[in-house]
Amino acid sequence: MRAAELTVNDLRNLENRIKGKSAEIGIVGLGYVGLPLALAFAEAGFNVTGIDSEKSRVSKITRGISYLLDIESSRLKKAVASGRLKATSSPSALRRVDTIIICVPTPLTKTKEPDLTYIVNATNEIARYLRLGHLVILESTTYPGTTREIVLPILESTGLKVGVDYFLTFSPERIDPGTKKFSIKNTPKVVGGMEPKSTRFAALLYGHVADRVIEVSTPEVAEMDKVFENVFRSVNIAMVNELAKLCEKMNINVWEVIKAASSKPFGYMPFYPGPGVGGHCIPLDPYYLASKAREYFFHTRFIELAAEINETMPEYIVQRIVETLNTKSKSVKGAKILILGVAYKKDIEDLRESPALRIIELLLEKKAKVNYHDPYIAEIKEGNTRIRSIKLDNKTLSGYDCVVITTDHTCYKFDSIAKNSKLVFDTRGCTIGIKADNIIRLGV
Repeated sequence: MRAAELTVNDLRNLENRIKGKSAEIGIVGLGYVGLPLALAFAEAGFNVTGIDSEKSRVSKITRGISYLLDIESSRLKKAVASGRLKATSSPSALRRVDTIIICVPTPLTKTKEPDLTYIVNATNEIARYLRLGHLVILESTTYPGTTREIVLPILESTGLKVGVDYFLTFSPERIDPGTKKFSIKNTPKVVGGMEPKSTRFAALLYGHVADRVIEVSTPEVAEMDKVFENVFRSVNIAMVNELAKLCEKMNINVWEVIKAASSKPFGYMPFYPGPGVGGHCIPLDPYYLASKAREYFFHTRFIELAAEINETMPEYIVQRIVETLNTKSKSVKGAKILILGVAYKKDIEDLRESPALRIIELLLEKKAKVNYHDPYIAEIKEGNTRIRSIKLDNKTLSGYDCVVITTDHTCYKFDSIAKNSKLVFDTRGCTIGIKADNIIRLGV
């Protein structure tokens, strides 16, 4: 027998609790998305419980120790000490919260199909504790239709009805790790609910932590928005990567071309070539969209081609390294190569889908002797071998046949790197302006 539906007074009470910040918030998943969001709500005055299956994360949060570079431990410790932020590994904590936000990973399978295991598992746990008045929000990046086709049926298996007994919304995360310019507060928040009340309650909630909230008509619009944002970047990065290859053949400096094009005040925005794309979204989202498109007998040729171009950049970089070593009468086999930076972008500790890892793998397959340095990542695993970041100094640089800049961390002194290295291969354009015969650049 179905539970009694919410009354007008119940709806008004939920609205007032959200407006008055007395609504309890539960956040499932405390990674790059969940922890910053949990901290933002706690600092805004809400009581927040973070739920994560990784007990090490829970332990660190409880002790006020941050495991993300973007979050200072002092901020985290203050929020925990205030009693506003708690962490647990027990899903039963969902019983006492009013709002549940899902921030779990959405990886790909080995065959590049969407893997929604984390979303399904999280939703199943939520269903165990779903009650009248709950507001459930999915933030995990996924394909259009996930909220309606995957999350909704699991929640409705409880007998509760969306828009009547509880509320369900999709709101895409827009975290940009490593940036100081944009935060949750000054980045507009998009919300799309299963029906108008779901949208309205989510908008009220996010209005406490975001300066601007944009309401859209359905979860599918919000889901497509997120995928489109990242596919847009993937396509444009692929285009400039391909242009860089052409410019090399034509002996044209692609970096100078981009600088010149950037002077146009309309109809253009700059993208830059590199060793490939990394992170959770840009390498994965094209395949999420392509998989969903196939259900409609539609082939996203343009989008998939862009993803393919970006994926093959590590192979192209390694080919260029081999060719460059050959010009110095040096074989890649046995060559000592130092990789500078293995994070997928500068000034972060995130290894996910980093093109540097693929470059290392390919160089090792060619029997090169490879080491790396990254100030944020102490160790990586390549196959069954663990490789530790080495100490970086002028003497170290001079001992390598080729130094490859794969991540342009701010702390790197590129003048000194160029001066003390036998050969530098710059995949990021960070040595532009340095005149040295030992520097080879992508796209020049």
